[in-house]
Amino acid sequence: MYWLLNSSVGRKLVMSISGVFLILFLLFHMSMNLTLVFSAEAYDFICELLGANWYAIAGTLVLAGGFVIHIAYGTWLTLQNKKARGADKYASPNQTPTEWAAKNMYVLGLIILLGIIVHLCNFWYKMQFKELLHMEGAVSEGSGLVIALFSQPVYSVVYLLWFAAIWFHLTHGIWSAFQTLGISNKTWFPRLQLISNIVATLIMIGFAVVPVYFTLLSFF
Repeated sequence: MYWLLNSSVGRKLVMSISGVFLILFLLFHMSMNLTLVFSAEAYDFICELLGANWYAIAGTLVLAGGFVIHIAYGTWLTLQNKKARGADKYASPNQTPTEWAAKNMYVLGLIILLGIIVHLCNFWYKMQFKELLHMEGAVSEGSGLVIALFSQPVYSVVYLLWFAAIWFHLTHGIWSAFQTLGISNKTWFPRLQLISNIVATLIMIGFAVVPVYFTLLSFF
């Protein structure tokens, strides 16, 4: 435990594991969202399963814990790296340019965090939170809420910008996580970068389909 808190390698390991956990959640959430394009009834059924019941609440707490750990360790590592590099941050002996996403991971993380707050206010607060506290106005059919929100082009554009930030964050974060976990050599490094780009792109497209679909539908 001491090693995970006080070692740079340990902190990166925690960051990587929490990141992989959040990627798995994104894949689940993306799949759930895509269900709405094909069947509002199926989407509402999933929402009902994930309502104010013990396993959904436990899952929400675990997920929140994963986000807090990832953000806390990301902030810690960023400050540590900034202090270590000083005025020569991102400089390298062979002058190899550092990819844009790698240099802006923390800024991208902050944009993603703001997007999460907006997302929680638009959906989680009106659904699970209000249902949990037996508040008036709790939404029982999530499909109607999603369709109404993404029928407004402004919201769709905001969400698409958020997904773009997630894409940049993931393109660097996925291969970096596997590199920290020990999968890193001349053979696997380019493969991991390719896999990261593919997975990040699939996640972004999967999430983007819903707002784009219902925004276009609202015009017809």
